[in-house]
Amino acid sequence: MHYRQLGRSGLRISTFTLGTMTFGGKGDFAKTGDTDLAGAKRQIDMCVDAGINIFDTADIYSAGVSEEILGAALKGRSSDLLVSSKARFTMGPGANDAGSSRYHLISACEASLKRLGRDHIDLYYLHEWDGQTPLDETLEALDTLTRSGKIRYAGVSNFSGWHLMKALSTAERDRLIAPVAQQIYYSLQAREAEYELLPVAVDQGIGVQVWSPMAGGLLSGKYRRGKPQPTGTRQIEKWGEPPVYDIEKLYDVVEVLVAIAAERGVSAAQVALAWVAHRPAITSVVIGARTDAQLADNLKAAELSLSAEEMARLDKASAPPVLYPYWHQASTASDRLSPADLLLLAPTIAERAKDGKA
Repeated sequence: MHYRQLGRSGLRISTFTLGTMTFGGKGDFAKTGDTDLAGAKRQIDMCVDAGINIFDTADIYSAGVSEEILGAALKGRSSDLLVSSKARFTMGPGANDAGSSRYHLISACEASLKRLGRDHIDLYYLHEWDGQTPLDETLEALDTLTRSGKIRYAGVSNFSGWHLMKALSTAERDRLIAPVAQQIYYSLQAREAEYELLPVAVDQGIGVQVWSPMAGGLLSGKYRRGKPQPTGTRQIEKWGEPPVYDIEKLYDVVEVLVAIAAERGVSAAQVALAWVAHRPAITSVVIGARTDAQLADNLKAAELSLSAEEMARLDKASAPPVLYPYWHQASTASDRLSPADLLLLAPTIAERAKDGKA
């Protein structure tokens, strides 16, 4: 297992993070998994043996049960093991039981600490954008939590590029402790993060944790063109998170995944995870599993290094369209682009040069 610096912070976290959405199995989260305390302890043992040093949860997961199980499973273990959690979503019937207000964030953090049985949370995320709470109030609350020792670092999740830049600029303006990380969706199934979120990470030194790198299981190799979809699962056409806009392109990506996996003698899941882990700007990949066997398979991805040719095959099959203004920048500004710009545009510029259009 490798360890990477979390953005511009001094914190080093493992290339893979164990996600605990499957812990608890309460309410709507029952469909993701129902791992109990004994199962959680087994999975954490497996992760610690593999070198993972960070475990991700959220207050909303099974209405707090995930945090309770994670806290109990970590009790008595090394203090070097890190925990990330999140707040923003509705946790009660009250008018202030949701959002990113000072009231809710401080109350939510204190409740999470109680469930976890810890005196601090190592990395605390805003779980979603709140467009109705003044951002300076939200950041001041995170600053207060940091200075009081209740959290070590703050981050954002599911923000757009301009949301993140507004947060960073507001923190700088008001001399508040700024977010150091973002947790985002990114996979071979959907690479929209390359338009803004990964370039911002490169330009501003923001760490990146990736959730759902397997696209909710779509990249496991079980969903194939012309073959029956697995029983007992959602149909692709009804997939909500992540949504599938182009089923045929998804099948194209899966065919390349399966082919590379067969050539290497590994699972398609391992190939999909390894691709994400080795993309520019990625700090850590959040993995989770319903069963110990699935987790064991996923953990092997930490040992898998894809060749440049294999990465290129996957890149080509999954490449997002180059939208405006990016195609215009590729054609007219290629002489003055930054490393952040080139994260998205380098393949397009290279293709133009190959075709004599540069």
